[in-house]
Amino acid sequence: MPAHSATFSVTSSGKGTYEITDHVRAVVAESGMTTGIVTVFVKHTSASLVIMENADPSARTDLEEFFERLVPEDTDYFIHTYEGADDMPSHIRMALTRTSEVIPIISGRMALGTWQGIFLFEHRRARHRREIVVAVVGE
Repeated sequence: MPAHSATFSVTSSGKGTYEITDHVRAVVAESGMTTGIVTVFVKHTSASLVIMENADPSARTDLEEFFERLVPEDTDYFIHTYEGADDMPSHIRMALTRTSEVIPIISGRMALGTWQGIFLFEHRRARHRREIVVAVVGE
């Protein structure tokens, strides 16, 4: 079965969601595959990927706020704090979400819903450069 892969970087400016749908769409187009799957993977333990609404930014704001409350910083029982108060919370937030997404390809396009987008979910406060790997398998 034919395969194609590519890597790209996203520079975050700190915590938040960063849409990468167009980058992934470009890799799918570059692959020439018309039927198959695309896997998107982030190579980090303090950032993750989510498929989320891309029409109204307030949906992502609510998601981000939910995670702030679910896994707060400066929790007194965290031991892994070598890189600061956001260190262990970023790892837990990553573990609660995903480091990869798999999306079907139909007629040469990702089969995302009308309001779905693919987002890097940055869990650290500081600016980071995140590597994203995209693998397309199909025909």
